[in-house]
Amino acid sequence: MGFKIEGLGTATPKYGVAQEDAAAIAETLTGDTESRSRVISGLYRRSGVRFRHSVAVESGRPGRDNVKQNGESESLSRADASIPAAESEEGLAVATMDSIQTGLLRHVEHQQSVTQSFYPPASGPDDRGPSTATRLNAYEKHAGPLAVVAARRAIESAGWQANEVTHLITVSCTGFAAPGIDLALITGCGLNLGVQRTHIGFMGCHGAINGLRVAKAFAEADPNARLLICAVELCSLHQQYGWDPEHIVSNALFADGAAAVVGQRTSNASSVSENRSERAPSVTATGSTLLAETDDLMGWRIGDHGFEMSLSAQVPAVIERSLREWMTQWLAEHDLTIDRVRNWAIHPGGPKILRSCANALSLEESQWAASTSVLADFGNMSSPTVLFVLERLLDSDQSLGGDGSFPCVMLAFGPGLSIEAVLLR
Repeated sequence: MGFKIEGLGTATPKYGVAQEDAAAIAETLTGDTESRSRVISGLYRRSGVRFRHSVAVESGRPGRDNVKQNGESESLSRADASIPAAESEEGLAVATMDSIQTGLLRHVEHQQSVTQSFYPPASGPDDRGPSTATRLNAYEKHAGPLAVVAARRAIESAGWQANEVTHLITVSCTGFAAPGIDLALITGCGLNLGVQRTHIGFMGCHGAINGLRVAKAFAEADPNARLLICAVELCSLHQQYGWDPEHIVSNALFADGAAAVVGQRTSNASSVSENRSERAPSVTATGSTLLAETDDLMGWRIGDHGFEMSLSAQVPAVIERSLREWMTQWLAEHDLTIDRVRNWAIHPGGPKILRSCANALSLEESQWAASTSVLADFGNMSSPTVLFVLERLLDSDQSLGGDGSFPCVMLAFGPGLSIEAVLLR
């Protein structure tokens, strides 16, 4: 048995910011001296990120879900339509197949300047920006609607009716509210009021994998379960002021987004599905481990001015040193070896983390290219990001569909230091 993913949907905020513009904003929050500006500019260039979406951006470059074509608004369901763009007659971004396939983010000639008022320039060296309460008010306003868009797309892509969902699993680590995103999804998607709810909170970038683990358990325990898992994160609400090196690194990477999947027990799943029929993957196993004596290398804590990320520069080296041994043992439990895994959906925590995984597992660049391109086009959106990577794999020319394309491993890391994995067949 297992959990078959029958539908997948993603969503991003209305506007976003190119990385060079994000760097310019960051400079105003750190003291804005010439030497600091040079450091920030260089760090942002090397981040592997070209564009990020944010609910804090009030106007500027249209995000993936705010492109226009032929003068009409169009919501794109494919992760690959991420504003790789051409210029329309109105000077707006229009997704084209050429730009989607190349994955390039092109500047629009008549692009508007970025407008945001959530983060005013630092008033002095002790300014730490908006309070946690202000940031969480923004989370409560924006998280639910974004989650609803992703969930609707997942339900639609599976050909389901919303009232067929029996179990709802929500994932988030960037905010809290009650009633929360579960209620927003019930009302916004038209789910049954008796849907059974489970929330996975504050687990970090691997939260979606934890959600898939819970979905697999529910599906195997109840043959009638039809599940919706939705992960939504608004990381940009926790931009940090000041000159802390670890904060500056996280400021350069994190972004906002939502992703959702629907599915049921593999043995129950439809043999024909309108959009992803023959290539729909099944979660057949999950794995988890903690690396000893690494609990101080990554953290996510609530401060007076937002949630604060700590990320040691040692993390990539630790992953590269430790990953292969554990992965070898875990795959062996499922009669697999690393070289028999055809595709890898690795959470793009940053370019160094991706490279450390590739080195540890001796991967060809093509095997983790989807993770690199998602990082470039969306940044690190925490828990939904690995599902954006899976969507890109499914939608690419070299998709998971077709004989010989399985198995695939989804992989993510989090505080602990923890490794979480999903085996897809």
